[in-house]
Amino acid sequence: MFDPTYPLFPIIAFVGSVLVLVPLPWHLQAQNSGTCFYVLWSFLATLNQFINSIVWANDTVDRAPVWCDISIRIMLAASVGTPAASLCISRRLYQIATVQAVGMSKAEKRRALFIDTLICVLFPLVYLVLVYIVQGHRFNIIEQIGCYPAIYQALPAYFLLYIWPPAIGCISAVYGVFTFRAFLRRRAASSQFIAPSGSSKNPGLTGGHYFRLMALAMIDVIFTTPLGFFFIYLNRSEAPLEPWISWANTHSNFSRVVQIPAFVWRALPNPALGLQFTRWMAPVSALIFFAFFGCAADARRNYAIAFNALAATFWRIAACIGIRRTTDVVPLSPSSKGNLHATPTKPVSHSRSALSSISLPFSSVGTGSLTATGPPSPSSSNFTDSDLKRASL
Repeated sequence: MFDPTYPLFPIIAFVGSVLVLVPLPWHLQAQNSGTCFYVLWSFLATLNQFINSIVWANDTVDRAPVWCDISIRIMLAASVGTPAASLCISRRLYQIATVQAVGMSKAEKRRALFIDTLICVLFPLVYLVLVYIVQGHRFNIIEQIGCYPAIYQALPAYFLLYIWPPAIGCISAVYGVFTFRAFLRRRAASSQFIAPSGSSKNPGLTGGHYFRLMALAMIDVIFTTPLGFFFIYLNRSEAPLEPWISWANTHSNFSRVVQIPAFVWRALPNPALGLQFTRWMAPVSALIFFAFFGCAADARRNYAIAFNALAATFWRIAACIGIRRTTDVVPLSPSSKGNLHATPTKPVSHSRSALSSISLPFSSVGTGSLTATGPPSPSSSNFTDSDLKRASL
């Protein structure tokens, strides 16, 4: 079936997966762990969507089952990993606004990194374990979308799976409100550790950088929380609530793969809307992140520094190559070494015997009788309606 978003979506997904990595070295240098985790989860989610959109652009063939096992877990982990990273950013901004992060010792920095790692890495891993409880079968393959998780639409799925992204968004929103209020109250104290743009007092956290982080956290909250509740509504309205009977009933025939053609899911408005929202969120988030941190004034300064360093290296290499290729040096004869200021001799005539006396740095020249010696050159399935209802669309 014709896909109006192809090849636009794969192109945007690939570009987003590359651009979101551009500001990563600067955030690593500034030790912004929450932002670094946000970059990594956005990169994994966007790259995953790019690969799926290419491999399953026109069919539902189960050509890479191991990849699908990995892909659905990346999708599920990123669905909570990205909001969790945004929560860490909001938490960090709140600590700054309340002047709780001035003069942090190395032990305090390690503790802050440990807490962010628990939130952004350990929690998504625990989330994957919880999802397995309500995973009805191995996975779905949806034409034009790719690998997709298969969730048994029972009541535990709403508490173990669907509720976490909007819940994390609500916590981030609370942090955002408190951060904004604290920043307004203690604006003077905040200037002690938020350096102006271009200042060397605190290059890891300028005023513009702080407000861009706050804007990124707020945008993530605005998208994550409403969309999370919207997806809960879509799942509840399209798929009837199945009864939870037992673990064995939920995981019966677990190894099967449900294949859903594009004309089926595109004929259902609400599932089609949910699928499109799900896959477009990752590349859009990556592009928004790059717009905030890859196009700012400090980013442009870093681009200029990197370009100048690259240009200097290029010219250095070019100069070395030019020196090595200089071959027009004629050695002095023994009689002329002690008489550098002697009267110039009569110019040598360009005869055959005169040319043969010059030692050229080549082993041979052409195929004629002119031959000189010297050092060598250094450059030598099918599916049913019940399957569709059990699929997480």
